[in-house]
Amino acid sequence: MAEGIFRNMTKGDGRVGVIDSAGTGAYHEGCPPDPRTMSVLADNGENEYDHRARRVRSADFKDFDYVLAMDGANLHDLTRSHRRIVKTSGPHAAPAKVQLFGDFGGRKGEEVLDPYYGARDGFTIAYEQITRFTKGFIEQVLSAVETTNA
Repeated sequence: MAEGIFRNMTKGDGRVGVIDSAGTGAYHEGCPPDPRTMSVLADNGENEYDHRARRVRSADFKDFDYVLAMDGANLHDLTRSHRRIVKTSGPHAAPAKVQLFGDFGGRKGEEVLDPYYGARDGFTIAYEQITRFTKGFIEQVLSAVETTNA
């Protein structure tokens, strides 16, 4: 869901490169998004999201500027992977910034609760949170890119 929201909110923004989504586990690898995700996205005018689940790869820490976690457990796993890569291959192998996405939403440490095992309203709440986090990311990070490049 986060990838779809982020893509939609930054569509046509030249400051944004490749956007992708991955999980720390391979639970649903190769599967499309949950139908409830697609329903909430459609309710919000986002009908073009096409994605297949994949697991985070070591290369992601080199290929992306930011690796954003949805919750503390994922942040812990991603940070551990990032540190391992830096320790074995050096900082050039993993220059990405690993952060909790919720830190961009106005409440430091805010997590997105995984809505998968709950009702559809959990997906609506996740949509609202991720939209807020994306707005914050645009304001805090992309605006700084614009200022730096000006």
